[in-house]
Amino acid sequence: MKLVLIMLLLIISLMSVVCAFLMRGVMSFYIQGFYEQMHNVFRSEELYSGLSGAAAEENGAARIEEVLNAYSGLLGIDSDSRNYYILDGTTGRLLRSSDGSGDIEITPNIVSALNGAWGDESDSSAEYMDVALPLENGNGSYIIYIKDNKKTVRALTMELFLIILEALAVGLIISVLLSFLLSKTMIVPIQSLTRAANRVAAGDFSERIEVQAKDEIGVLTQTFNNMAGRLQATLRDIENERNKLATVFLHMTDGIAAFSADGAVMHFNPAAERMLGLSLKAEKLDFNAIFGDITSLDRVLALKTGEVIEGERDIGSRSLEIFITPFYGEAAQGGILAVIHDITVQKKSDEMRREFVANVSHELRTPITNIRSYAETLEAYGHDIDDERRGKYLGIILSESDRMTKIVQDLLILSKFDAGETDFKTEVFDAAESARSVYEAMRLDIAKRGLEFSIALPPSAALIAGDKARIEQVIVNIVSNAVRYTAKGGVDISVEKGSDEVSITVRDTGCGIPKKDLPRIFERFYRVDKARSRAMGGTGLGLSIAYEIVSRHNGRIEIESEGVDGKGTTVTVRLPAAKPGAEGKTI
Repeated sequence: MKLVLIMLLLIISLMSVVCAFLMRGVMSFYIQGFYEQMHNVFRSEELYSGLSGAAAEENGAARIEEVLNAYSGLLGIDSDSRNYYILDGTTGRLLRSSDGSGDIEITPNIVSALNGAWGDESDSSAEYMDVALPLENGNGSYIIYIKDNKKTVRALTMELFLIILEALAVGLIISVLLSFLLSKTMIVPIQSLTRAANRVAAGDFSERIEVQAKDEIGVLTQTFNNMAGRLQATLRDIENERNKLATVFLHMTDGIAAFSADGAVMHFNPAAERMLGLSLKAEKLDFNAIFGDITSLDRVLALKTGEVIEGERDIGSRSLEIFITPFYGEAAQGGILAVIHDITVQKKSDEMRREFVANVSHELRTPITNIRSYAETLEAYGHDIDDERRGKYLGIILSESDRMTKIVQDLLILSKFDAGETDFKTEVFDAAESARSVYEAMRLDIAKRGLEFSIALPPSAALIAGDKARIEQVIVNIVSNAVRYTAKGGVDISVEKGSDEVSITVRDTGCGIPKKDLPRIFERFYRVDKARSRAMGGTGLGLSIAYEIVSRHNGRIEIESEGVDGKGTTVTVRLPAAKPGAEGKTI
């Protein structure tokens, strides 16, 4: 409709301008033609001499009238629109006229003629056109006055106006039809683009607009289709990235908390809720309520890019390390991001490392001190010491040296395990035979201690795949620990064969292990009763080595104890069973 109205307004404006110029041009042409005609006729020698001669006669006005009547055709005299008048040259009184009127209005041109000059000044705004010509002679003076009331030009102008109106009407009809046709050609694709844009705004990128032309609208349509496809692909990529980030944010082990610039919670992943012990659904919290003890909101927002505030917090048995930094967005909008690390294991590892270094230092210091003491005694008083005492001192030095060697060897074994440099000689062997070998090797020594030692083996081979020497070392370490902490009663070994695994169990009737110490029993140098353990010997690394060996054989060690003296401890080594018929096979 706007296009139709614009076209109508354009046609009306154009025709109005054309009408105005045509009517003005016709009027100007008619006026100019009138004055040129009058000049041409009155300046001719024949007419002028005739008028001068007629004015000189007795009845000059009548004679002038006869001459004018003779030249009425050339003058265009028409009683309806153009007439001539003969006036007295002195007073301007009307003497004769072609229309028989008795009076006439004195016009500026008549005034000019009364003053003896040609009166031919034109006035386009006047309702008439006139010319006044003075005639001088001996008998008196006359003025020949031609006046045209513009009736002809007005009729012509009106006819021209009617023609223009008819043309305007026809033009308006044609313009309306053409406007509707043009609007259909232009507006329909634009309407299709509008509907498609609304669908895109609503999130539907699937539909494409058919390109029906190769003009500017066709190019625009094709560009829109390309834009919609590109936008769909971009939004799909953004959605994929958002889903990936949401998944990472949801399942990452570190806690992430985001706050707006006013401290309101924007994001809080489950890890952060778990670490901080909070439930955002049940509690209305903000930055100051959560991290106000570490820093203030204004202080964080005042940080520059790259600056971080660090803090630590202990919640129960958990140690947390918290990093808080601002982030900035568009139009100076931004917020605060807090990253929460659980450093419980790290702090525990640091503590274990310090304890390990202290234990190694202590374990090595004792034998070194003993060796140095006895060596200094032999050096200072060797000539006064008898052979028996000298031999005893040397035996202590050798015993302490062996103890240091055993500690160093065990540490080297553990360090190789940690570095992954230990190679196992893997073969299929009978775990029951290995248990019997350990039993036979330690039976006499255990009997000397006054303890009972028994073994129970399955009727058939209990095959496992692994390093036979290392597995026997595990059994020896476990049995040695059982003997060391058993004062009365005894120790027994049993081997059981299952469908998927082989179990080697060592039971004793010793002092047992308190339940609170069971989770740490495999830590290096860890001792339940440090004073008693050192008095009984050992390096405190045997169970750690056993645990590493069994773990590398895809097995596990289980310890059961009530911590009551006399009820002892049960240690079970579980290893994957090998397939039957593979005995003695090297892998």
